[in-house]
Amino acid sequence: CSSDLAHANVDLIQDLYAAFLRGNVGTIVAAVTPDVHWSVNGREKDFPLLGTFRGPREVEKFFALISEHEQITEFAPQEFHATGDKVFVHGRYAGTLRKTGRRIESDWLHVFTIKGGKVSKFKEFSDTAQFAEGFRG
Repeated sequence: CSSDLAHANVDLIQDLYAAFLRGNVGTIVAAVTPDVHWSVNGREKDFPLLGTFRGPREVEKFFALISEHEQITEFAPQEFHATGDKVFVHGRYAGTLRKTGRRIESDWLHVFTIKGGKVSKFKEFSDTAQFAEGFRG
């Protein structure tokens, strides 16, 4: 039974990454809980996408900030691991910061917490120093 749940949770997250790659933010926003806690490790003052976003509207704002500030050239989830209500995904992305034209690339780790088939928490860990330096120019 727990492996069925883990499989379902991984399927959900893979579907959300596919939606992101298609530019379909609505699918992602529809898949979060009303009290979702969406955060990227780091300080908002260093880069607008760092920090915490709460609730579906702020998750929508988070994705708007991505397209406002980044031109993503690579987004590659590589490994998926599920345990209990969590899905851990290791991947890599690359792109350019629109404000400065600086290139960024980093491995990342995403940790999703799933409740009732929806994302209740998201946490990203990446090389935030690159984003902060690149954003400052």
